[in-house]
Formats: sequence, structure tokens, C-alpha cells
Amino acid sequence: MGFFGSFSAEKYDRQYSDRQLFRRAMQYFKPHWKALVLLLVTVLLISAISSLQPLIIASGVDRLSEGALTRVYWIIAGLLGLGLLNYAVNYVNRFTLVKLLADIIVTLSETAFSASMYHDLSFYDETNTGKIISRITSDTQEFGNLVSILSDVFTQLIQAVVLLVVLFTIEWRLTLLSLIIVPLTMTATYMYRKLARKATRQGMRAMANVNATIKETISGISVAKNFRQENSIYDEFDEANRESYTVNVRRGIILHLMFPSLRMIGGAATALMVYYGGLTAVEGAITVGAWYLFLQSLDRFLWPILNLSTFWTNIQNGLAAAERVFALIDAQPTVNQSDNKPVTNVKGEIEFINIGFAYNEKECVLRDFNLHIHPGETLAIVGHTGSGKTSIARLIERFYEFQRGTILIDGQDISTFDLAQYRSQLGIVSQVPFLFSGTVLDNIRYGNPQTGVKDILTVARQIGDGDWLDTLPNGLQTPVGERGGQLSMGQRQLISLMRVLVSDPSIFILDEATASIDPFTEWQIQQALDMIMKKTTSILIAHRLSTVKAADRIITIENGKIIEEGNHQQLLEIGGHYANLYDTYFRHQSLSYVENAMSLKQSAS
Repeated sequence: MGFFGSFSAEKYDRQYSDRQLFRRAMQYFKPHWKALVLLLVTVLLISAISSLQPLIIASGVDRLSEGALTRVYWIIAGLLGLGLLNYAVNYVNRFTLVKLLADIIVTLSETAFSASMYHDLSFYDETNTGKIISRITSDTQEFGNLVSILSDVFTQLIQAVVLLVVLFTIEWRLTLLSLIIVPLTMTATYMYRKLARKATRQGMRAMANVNATIKETISGISVAKNFRQENSIYDEFDEANRESYTVNVRRGIILHLMFPSLRMIGGAATALMVYYGGLTAVEGAITVGAWYLFLQSLDRFLWPILNLSTFWTNIQNGLAAAERVFALIDAQPTVNQSDNKPVTNVKGEIEFINIGFAYNEKECVLRDFNLHIHPGETLAIVGHTGSGKTSIARLIERFYEFQRGTILIDGQDISTFDLAQYRSQLGIVSQVPFLFSGTVLDNIRYGNPQTGVKDILTVARQIGDGDWLDTLPNGLQTPVGERGGQLSMGQRQLISLMRVLVSDPSIFILDEATASIDPFTEWQIQQALDMIMKKTTSILIAHRLSTVKAADRIITIENGKIIEEGNHQQLLEIGGHYANLYDTYFRHQSLSYVENAMSLKQSAS
């Protein structure tokens, strides 16, 4: 691992200039212009109060030298009043700033999350979701810190400008001499910015790697416990955490390297001004009070200039965070629609014409692939793992972009559809049914929230006489747990099929689960499938004999090409690839699942 670590950028990452980042950030400030005006007013007041304090003290020193002791009490009262006013203005400033930050962070988080939801499925194949989470949460907070820091920088720079005017009115020659430090500081800070940005970017990638490791290991905790690998996943986390520690310690060293050096220069400049200013006061060119005022004003003037390196460190944190968030938002889609035609009354005719598709340059999946699926037809796709079955479904779902050819839906090019409307016509059940935390009812209603409970119960009772529903402790109100973990695989499949039934799609796509289930549950699942297939064009990536036999047509895929097609009996008689698959995978399922299911039901009753 090099000095900055070995954390590579994501494929969608890009680099923005500071000007681009600031311009982009300003878009989030525009709706809050009233708060910005209030912040500006309070900053000017704070600067004015800060500048008045040394003036009042200097006046008091001169009055003491003149013997006017009674006037000092008024000066003390004035300082007390300024202190109270400063507290009140600072309170308004901080309250306004905190609310502004909260509003901007919420908006930025929502924008980043919304963008991530609309990215293509291929985006998630190539990107660790834990790192996406880090950008939406941690990096948006860092951007909020940037806003707070910029407010502090602006406040101090306003004070510096006011104090610079004061310095010139006191002693212009000493002021010009002290200004030599400004170009030195600015030049060093500007040269330092690239190193700071690089260190900050790598530190954030390291932290994102830790978040990704936590998410992956916690998600797989059940597997780890099954194989007694708790120590192993801890070691994996520990390694990522230590790498992050190393990178961020080096980052801290780099980011805090410049300020002590600049502060030393500032101390030398102040000492020089004390010496020459003291000589000037002794010679009577200026009063002692004016000399004190010059020194106080000089220190207040140099502080924001010297502190700029520290601010710049934190600014780089915020800019690097903004860069990561904006890169997530700006990630380009791989699925490109050429038009946004409305999609209604889909009949479900699907045609693949000379389709060429590859996930990457080295992995060609479909070559000159042709397939015609008739409206209302049930097509089963079988083949060995990696033959291209799931890819066919994903292209119909428009989750991936094919490189060559055309896909037609009801004679229309699929790339011309309004994507959201088109996908609303699809009912999809993946190989591992995914349920969201909530109740069974929440998950069934997911695709059609307006569906009434009575309608859902009516449909549910048509599947195995509703016995599957009776096995749930609280019926439709039964919590499913995270990812449906409190339910059996069969129950999750039935709920996923119910979700499709209440959505009433035109095209149904099933990537059937390979997990074994009991004959009774399989019978219930087949009943649900039959209900869906009666109303839709169905594409079934089949792993069960019962599903294959129910299809109107079966195609066998090998290396992205159709090598056989027909119904179950026809393909068995051919004695080809399908027959081999049947002997290998399906024959052990050939006992009548209906007979087994009914016998189990009778035994239970």
C-alpha cells in the first residue's frame, strides 16, 4: 500500500474543479436566499463588533495616560454592552446557520438517494452498496461542515478587511510592512491544496471501504455463524479498519502540516511589529493607545490569514465529499431510452431480433439471438447455469442495455417507451424473493398500494384454499422481518407471487427459486402461478418440473443460443439436451406433486 493507500476510485467517479464544485453547491443555496441574507447581516455585525473592541480599549489606554479615570467606567460599560450584543448576534447567526445546514444536507441526501434509486441494475453489479451508503450519509454531512466552515472564513475575512482599514489609519508604513506575509501565505496555501485534496479523497475512500465491509459482513452473519467464522469476519473488518486508520493518520499529518509553519511566520511578523511599533511610540510618532490598537488589530488581521491553511484543510474535506456525492448523482445510465412514449394496454408480444449482449468485453452472453413470444403465451427457459437464461429476462425488464439488435414489445421498439410506465406493466419474481421489513400485507401491496384488504383476502383464499395464510401467526399483519427472514422460503415465494397478482401486470417474469420446498407448498405455488399465467404473457426461468410442464413452449438455451424448442413431451421424445437436463435435474421431481400435496392436506385435516 502506497503513502495514500490502495483504495481505487469507483468506475463512475470523476474529478471536478473547485469552481465547478462551488457553482454546483450554490444551486442548493438558492432556495434559502433569505437565510443567506440574514447570515450576511449577522456576519457584518459580528465583524463590526469585533473591530470596535480594540478601538474602545485603545481609547481607554489614552484616557488613562491623560488621567481621565472616570471615563474608563464608560469604556468598561461599552465593552460589556458590546459583549452582550455580540452574544445575541452570534446566537442568531448560529441558529440560522444550523437550520440552513440541516435543510441543505436533507436536500442533498434526498437528491443522492433519488439518483441512486434510478441508476441501472448494472450500476449495482459494479458498485458496492456499502460505499453508496457512505456517500449518501457520511459525505453529505461533510458537505454540511463545508458550509459552516465557509461561513467562518467569510466572517473572519470581513473582519480582516475592516481591521486592515483601521491599521492603515493608525500607521500606514507598518501596515504595508506587515502585508508581506499575505502573498506568502496565499501562495503556500494554493500549492498545498492539491496534496490536501488527494489525501482527503483517499481518506474518504478508506472510510467507505470500512462501511462496505461492515455491511457485507453483517449481511452475511448467518452464513458466518453456520460455518463458525465470526473470528474470520472480525479479522476482515479489523484489516479494513486498520488500513483506514493508517491512511487517515497520514491524511491528518498532511492536512495539519502547514498551519504550525505559517503560525511561526506570523509570530515572527508580530514580534517585528512590536519592536518597530515600540520605537515609533517612544519617539512620539504615535500614542501608546494607538500602538496597542495597532498590535491588537494586527493580531486579529493576521489570524484569519494564517488560519486559512487550517480552514483550507477542512474546506478540502467538504469539497472532496461534495465531489463524491455529485459523482454519484451524475453517474451516467447504461440503459438509454430514445423516446418516452406512453405505455398502455400492453398485449405482451415480445420479439428479440438479432440481439447481441455482453456484460463486459470479455463476457459475451447472447449472439445474434432471435426469439418470438406470442401474446398470452407461457414460455419456459431451461439450460445450464451461465447459458443466458436470466440475461433474456433482464433485457425484457430493461435492466441492462443490449449492444446490438432490437427488442420489440407489441411491435414497438422497447427503447422508445417511458421506462417507468413500461416497468409498471411487468410482474417480476426473482430467484431469491425479497421482502421488505413490515407486514405480509405491506409486501403484497408494494406494487399496488391502493388494493383493499378484502380483495387481497379473496385472491389469497384461491391459493390452496388459503391454508398458507392460516399458517401465518397474525395473517396479513404478520411481520416478515428483515429480508423476510422470519418466514420460510415457500411463504416468501407465495407472498412475492401475491404481490404480482394484485399488481395485475401484462408480462410476468419468474426466475424460479432453486431451493427445495415441500410438495404441499409447491402445489400452492403452482396454483398461484396458474392464476398469473392465465392473464399474462409469462417468461419462466424454470427449475421445477411442475413449472416446465405447465408452459405452452419450452426453449433450451446453451451458450446464448436456442438449441431446442417444443413442449415437455416433444422435447423428451427428441432425446436431446432437454432430455439430459430432465434426467439430471427434473426426474427426481417427477412424482405427482398434486397427489403428494393433497395427501399431506388430508393427513393434516
